[in-house]
Amino acid sequence: MELTGAQILLESLKREGVELIFGYPGGAVIEIYDALFHSDLRHILVRHEQGAAHAADGYARASGKTGVCLVTSGPGATNAVTGIATANSDSIPMVVLTGQVATHLIGNDAFQEVDTVGITRPCTKHNYIVKDIKTLAYTIREAFYLARSGRPGPVLVDLPKNVMAARHEFTWPETVGEMRSYNPTQEPNLKQLRLAVRRAILPAKRPLILSGGGVIRADACAELAEIAMQYQIPVVSTMMGLGSFPGNHPLWLGMLGMHGTVAANKAALEADTIIAVGTRFADRVTGKLSAFDRDSGTIVHIDIDPTSIKKNVNVKYPIVADCRKAVLKLREELAAAAGEQNWSEEHKDWLDTLETYKKDFPLSYAKNGEIKPQQVIEAISAIAGGDDTIITTEVGQHQMWTSQFYCFTRPRTLLSSGGLGTMGYGLPAAMGAQLARPDKKVVCIAGDGSIQMNSQEFATIVANRLPVKVVIINNGYLGMVRQWQELFFKRNYSYTNMEAQPDFVKLADAYGAEGYRVSEASELEPVLKKALFSPNPAIVDVRVAREENVYPMVPVGAALDNMIVL
Repeated sequence: MELTGAQILLESLKREGVELIFGYPGGAVIEIYDALFHSDLRHILVRHEQGAAHAADGYARASGKTGVCLVTSGPGATNAVTGIATANSDSIPMVVLTGQVATHLIGNDAFQEVDTVGITRPCTKHNYIVKDIKTLAYTIREAFYLARSGRPGPVLVDLPKNVMAARHEFTWPETVGEMRSYNPTQEPNLKQLRLAVRRAILPAKRPLILSGGGVIRADACAELAEIAMQYQIPVVSTMMGLGSFPGNHPLWLGMLGMHGTVAANKAALEADTIIAVGTRFADRVTGKLSAFDRDSGTIVHIDIDPTSIKKNVNVKYPIVADCRKAVLKLREELAAAAGEQNWSEEHKDWLDTLETYKKDFPLSYAKNGEIKPQQVIEAISAIAGGDDTIITTEVGQHQMWTSQFYCFTRPRTLLSSGGLGTMGYGLPAAMGAQLARPDKKVVCIAGDGSIQMNSQEFATIVANRLPVKVVIINNGYLGMVRQWQELFFKRNYSYTNMEAQPDFVKLADAYGAEGYRVSEASELEPVLKKALFSPNPAIVDVRVAREENVYPMVPVGAALDNMIVL
């Protein structure tokens, strides 16, 4: 039976296991929306296309599935670009469907026409424009394969209006054909792995595991944690790797990098072997590269993306492979070569040194009667923390305080924009996470500046009866920029004072959510308990100390041991 292009598209999505689409209609996708009206696919009507992309991203991070969003041509596509770039920076599997003008109008400056493929080429893993309905089903099949295989990422499919209206027989390709230019290495090189085990990992007196977001993407957390515990190797992580190792375990040292713990940063510089898994050694992680390379000793680097290895730091043992498959093989090789050593005893001096760092330089803040942002994060962690809570964040100081003071014990419980640092991410991502995991409590920790980037999605949350909670760390500033202005620009607070703030409690009421304000420290715990355990969406506006800073802090260009501490 012949189907329209729109029907073929939706049938293809169902064959890929898609149950949920985030989108916003428009003229170029009206055929698709007409087909959706008759489909059993669930569609979530967002209030802005950027919200659709971030929600699909949050859905993917929370569920481990591929997120899907659908937007119209022109401004619909360009509004989604920030969300696409966010997913690309953090290696999130996502398929973005964009409408396009009819094929005979492409290049004629038609109404709501932009070169979507050209615009998104730098911030997608791959993109397509489907000009022939005969290739539509296969293109969708290939798009999903690309999005979730190798190093995951967003794949865009541009859909001209006349292709969606055309008719053709539906044939589903059960497999993706050979792609000569794309063949990610899945299995690790065993020779290289054995060399790393025998010459670097087992002989190490000061080993360290660095766990990145790739460990979570590959579902390798439990196996990597088993190695750490079996061989008594301490663990640090990037921000994207938080939750990959239990934050309450004695081997846990904390987050590495610009706002990492003293123990984590000192460990990275003093380790004689670093086993780095699923990380790209970004600048916010390494600090001054010459210091990191000189003092970090031998690096064993496991990653699915060969371009991420040796890009920023010197690596003695590069291992290109799927992180889960590599960690499983690493576990086997360690077991075969380790012998009967008492690893607690072997690494005792190293572990004792790190324990001293943890005790001498704990994360702390001055308590003076004002509500401190760190205090809010600790309260959320104590009240709602655990396996059944997912935290999303916006971007700024509150993001770093969350990374420092919330105890993440499970993977896929922190959703945050790492590589791109996108303000406006947290709220729509929380919406996507709640739809992906209705059994979980979802809390968005936001700043008063970033929450206003996509606050329109409160309407989507309320319309879909999603019990998302938003805690606003309200200091009346664009806090992270203000901190830099204080420390490095002589307190010239140039346009970072958010003078005209909305009343967030009234905003919550306007959208039909519960609204709370906390102005005194004594109010914090009871209000958070009431809001976080309400069955309804809620906003909690917490008025915190205005000029609190995030410490420790490694200034840009400084080495990891050149930290500003409280």
